[in-house]
Amino acid sequence: MKRVARVLTCAVLMLLWLSSHGSTSLRKTAMAANPQPAKPAGEAAAGSYQASSPKTAQDEAEGLEIRRQQLAEKEAALNAKELELKKSTARLDARINEINAAKKSLDDSLSTKKKVESERYVKMLKMFKKMRPEESAKLMDKLEEDVAIEMLNKLDQKTTLKLIPYLNQPRVLKWVKENLRADR
Repeated sequence: MKRVARVLTCAVLMLLWLSSHGSTSLRKTAMAANPQPAKPAGEAAAGSYQASSPKTAQDEAEGLEIRRQQLAEKEAALNAKELELKKSTARLDARINEINAAKKSLDDSLSTKKKVESERYVKMLKMFKKMRPEESAKLMDKLEEDVAIEMLNKLDQKTTLKLIPYLNQPRVLKWVKENLRADR
């Protein structure tokens, strides 16, 4: 596109130069190819050639220059938008990195908290295992039902068997039903 525009511009400029410098051979060739009716000596023929061709060529040159300016303006606008998009992308990437770092930090702290809670839970289970079955059952009956059932699920089978006779029987029945439903 640019190459065609350059070639046309060069051709137009060459025609303008030739017409303004009065190349006689060009005029003779033009007159021979397009003979005009008899008019006052050479003035009319040369005048009509100069009047039509240079004006059209000049209009084309002006049109091409206007088009070139429009394209340059559009290109500048596109470059500005591209730069703006690159800046926005950089800001978004930085924000994503911040969010990922915060997420990792949160995951690490949550993992640490779960580990500490798990260690505490294991200690409590060991304590219930070491106690006499009557005392463990008495303490378990005082706990909330969900917590007691969860502890029964976590305790080993031998300890659970020792506790069951001393536990609140409706609670034990609920625990048994939940375990039977889970196996289905």
